[in-house]
This record gives sequence, C-alpha cells and structure tokens, in this order.
Amino acid sequence: MGYAVEACFGLGCDPRNRRAVQRLLRLKRRPAAKGLILIARQAEALRPYLKELPTHILASWPGPHTWLVEAGPALPAIVRGRHMTVAVRVTAHRQAAQLARLSGGTLISTSANRARQKPARHYRDLCRRFGRDLDAILLGRIGTLARPTPIRDARSGRTIRS
Repeated sequence: MGYAVEACFGLGCDPRNRRAVQRLLRLKRRPAAKGLILIARQAEALRPYLKELPTHILASWPGPHTWLVEAGPALPAIVRGRHMTVAVRVTAHRQAAQLARLSGGTLISTSANRARQKPARHYRDLCRRFGRDLDAILLGRIGTLARPTPIRDARSGRTIRS
C-alpha cells in the first residue's frame, strides 16, 4: 500500500505478514538484511515487538523521530533484518497514524522509492513508480519535513541518519 507520511510517500504492510513484507522488499529492491521501520499511532502498540520500550524516547512522540530499539522475540526477523534492533516511530502524521491503527496497531513504513532513487514526494510520482504493483494507493498530503525522519540509537543517543 502507498500512503503519505512526514516527508514523502511511503510503502507499508502488516509486519506480521511475511509474504507482504517480502513483496515490499522486492518492490523496493531493498536487501532484507537492512531491516525496516515500524510506525504506530501509540507507543503501546510497539511494545510487543520490543525487548523494552525506553521511557526517555517517549517525550519525542508523537512526532518525526525514529529510534533504534532492541528487538523483542515477537518481532519477525524479516522486519529487523540482520540487526538486533528495530527502527520505531510513533507518527504524528494523521493518515499514517490512522493506517497503523487500522492495521492492528503497527505498520511497516518505508519510503516509496527503489534502491538509489529519491523518495516519491507527489502522489503522481508514487502512481507512476508503483501504481500497478500496489494493492492500494491512498490520496494524502505529505508532512512538512524536507527529508526522511532522523534515526537515533535509543541506547547511545547517536544519530544514525540525519
């Protein structure tokens, strides 16, 4: 499914559906080892997938802050890739938050682009790139960020992506 997020259009699916996650990775031409981001409308929805939910990151949510947190045993390995952590965000983007809620609380969310391409920032670009390959594309407005959300390590505070 394609939909608007904070800085661009995103691609997403149910993190518990292995076939859907594999399909999304194929569409993006993204190696499974890289891992993916989970978004939620509320922090509590992320808890089942994490070893623990560090309290110091809660103040940054909802908002455009993605954190690497130690993955729990319930997280499908295909979501975390080769890492022992998973990238998580409680989004303030209205459409993305609603989709996560409707998907059972969490949603894979990755930028709508193929390897080495810029993310789609317009609905027509999303349709042109992925239209026939997606089950659904939702109209929506992207947020005000010029770049994808920063990613920081919850344990060290180190910035992984700015």
